[in-house]
Amino acid sequence: MVRVGIIGCGRIAQVRHLPEYKDNADAQLIGYFDFNYDRACGIAQQYGGRAYSTIDDLLNDKRIDAVSVCVANNAHADISIRALNAGKHVLCEKPMATTIEDCEAMVKAARENGKYLMVDQNQRLARAHVKAKELIEDGIIGKVLTFRTTFGHKGPENWSITPGTGSWFFDKRQASMGAMADLGVHKTDLIQYLLDGKVIETRAMVTTLDKRDTEGNLVGVDDNAICLYRMDNGIIGTMTASWTYYGLEDNSTILYGTDGIMKIYASEYSVEIQKRNGDRIFFDIDKIQTNDNQTKSGVIDAFVDAVENDHEPIISGQSVLAAMRTIFANLESEATGQTVKIDQTI
Repeated sequence: MVRVGIIGCGRIAQVRHLPEYKDNADAQLIGYFDFNYDRACGIAQQYGGRAYSTIDDLLNDKRIDAVSVCVANNAHADISIRALNAGKHVLCEKPMATTIEDCEAMVKAARENGKYLMVDQNQRLARAHVKAKELIEDGIIGKVLTFRTTFGHKGPENWSITPGTGSWFFDKRQASMGAMADLGVHKTDLIQYLLDGKVIETRAMVTTLDKRDTEGNLVGVDDNAICLYRMDNGIIGTMTASWTYYGLEDNSTILYGTDGIMKIYASEYSVEIQKRNGDRIFFDIDKIQTNDNQTKSGVIDAFVDAVENDHEPIISGQSVLAAMRTIFANLESEATGQTVKIDQTI
């Protein structure tokens, strides 16, 4: 049995972490911390266990084996490292942290304390993505040459516990990044997973086009990012992240190979293959999660299984470093107006 503490009781904890832990027979919710103590008390009343008035009180509870870190982006590294140093396994929300140095420090803390660090890059676990990776490895579209991966929706105005552009998502101090951290990190991690490679070069445009604060000024974080990637296996493609898709959510990936095209979550089928000879193959596996249609992510179950059965998490902190290096390189590219090379050998 994995005994769990929740640090941060906002929307992501309420929609994903809490119900999925409750649904897992090998997990037990023990306690909760939130900077709004009354919120933590309400969660404790709903799920059982106790609310803690400080993070240290929760981390000092010897009953707790593992924690979910569900706070604003700028606190991910500090709290995760404190938890690892306290002997807790950690599941951290994405983005992993707001600097690459902090990301690496988190991995180091996990290694030095002999604890597991997992990051919620849940797109690796989507069933169509798992199937697509198998099909790519089987050569169904030949050698992949180029790709287009996209994640866009209307923005997180109604996702935060405090709705509107006054929420922490739009506060540069707390969020550090906007659509890039919220959505771009998902698609960057995914494309490296699908194509079994790492991004080694990027040319990015990361900007704010439309989101405005309560006074009508453009918010301090990006609402759009369009990035051109080159991977170490020679594949090139684009990654787009947007908070200004004011229609249906787009969470699609299209791969172009020497023997056909693969569309993932880009048509009425979760995976569609268009072969070079005209044949078409369809896989009706599942529907991608959207903000308005949340389904079980698989992340909580994978984390609990890693802790319960003592094995490296399927989405370890170490494995996410390549995506995070790319995210920060995108920001450097925007700032300098130059193509940025990424050292993924470290």
